[in-house]
Formats: sequence, structure tokens, C-alpha cells
Amino acid sequence: MDGDGLRKARKLPHDAIDFTDNDIQLLSNFPLSPRLRTLLLARNRVSSISPTLANSLPNLTTLVLTSNNVAELADLDGLAGCARLTSLVLMENPVARKEYYREWVLFRCPNVRFLDYKKVKLAERERAQELFGTSAEPSALASKIMGIKSRTFDTTSTINSASTSSTSKSYRIKLTDKERKKVEEMIKNAKSLQEIIKLEKELNEGRVPAAAQVDDPMEE
Repeated sequence: MDGDGLRKARKLPHDAIDFTDNDIQLLSNFPLSPRLRTLLLARNRVSSISPTLANSLPNLTTLVLTSNNVAELADLDGLAGCARLTSLVLMENPVARKEYYREWVLFRCPNVRFLDYKKVKLAERERAQELFGTSAEPSALASKIMGIKSRTFDTTSTINSASTSSTSKSYRIKLTDKERKKVEEMIKNAKSLQEIIKLEKELNEGRVPAAAQVDDPMEE
């Protein structure tokens, strides 16, 4: 389990854990928990699901990810190994607005019976197979979608590693609290890996990114 954004966890009866209202970004690194069947993760920042999730939670049947940041259909591929998953909730995630959303979930998780609290229909399963084939023989469309995944960034480690690297240089960079907050905000809002690399490069070279420079009229 990625614990960086974990503020609270509530264990419920009947082998369920409630991680609702935390700051979790990656669904990964769970300890082996064969008894765990229900995982509640609404209102977090989950954008990535580890492909080894099923190894840690082999009997997971219910997963609630309402109001998270899962963006691409292929970002759901980490659930493909969850053979016992029958109820999945992804409402209020960007991925839920994607074309072929329900069909893709059924292609990757064929045992799901309830998706976003709606019972899966036979026609949806047939449509999913028509579009995407099978896991053993995926269609050309399925193969194309599998190649489109979101890039996820650990903004905390990026800013920390950049600052640490910068301090090792002879011209040691000093960020004010306002500049540091601005840099962190820029990293979090970056829309591509290239933007992250550019910011980190400037920090590593001892330069404060232009957009992060804050003029303080009190400091003359």
C-alpha cells in the first residue's frame, strides 16, 4: 500500500477496510491479505493501480474508487488479475467518461457483475467481446488502448530530490517558502513528463524557475 497519502484508515467488519477521504495516489504495496474482500477508497487521488494488486488481495470482491483520478482505460489494467472482483465503482473518475468505458472494464474484469452500482447486462458482455476479443487474443483496438496509459509522478520525491541535488552544488540554491510552494504547485499541475524534467533540471542547476519567482515588496 502506498502510504504517503494515508492519514486515516478504518477497519470495518466482514473483512473490509475503509480508506475514504485520504490522499492516496497509487494503489500498490499491500501486504498479503487473503481475508480482505472489500476496499473503500472514495475521495482519494488514486491514478494508478499496481498490476500485482491481485497477488496481495487475491479474494478482493468489492472495490470502491469514487472520486479519484483514474484517467485512461489502460490505467484499469491492474485490476485484470482480480479474478474474484464482482463489484467495482469508478464514478467521478475521468476514465468513466471515456468511450468504451464499461466494455473495457468487462474485457479486463470479466467477473464484474455490478459496475457503478448498475448490473452488467449480457449485451454489454457481448459488445465487449466484439470490440476487444479475449485476453488471449485481443483485438487491434484493444492492443491500441493498452498502449495508452497515464504518466504518474511522485511530486514529493521529485521536489525533494531536486532540492537535495541542488544543495550539493557549490552555488547552493535557496528557495523561500513561497517559491518552494510555487514549485510544488507547478510540479503537481504539470501536464507532461517533459515539464517535470525541465523543472527538476532548473532546480538541479541552482536556478529558480521563472514562474516560481515571487516578488516580495517587503524584501528590498
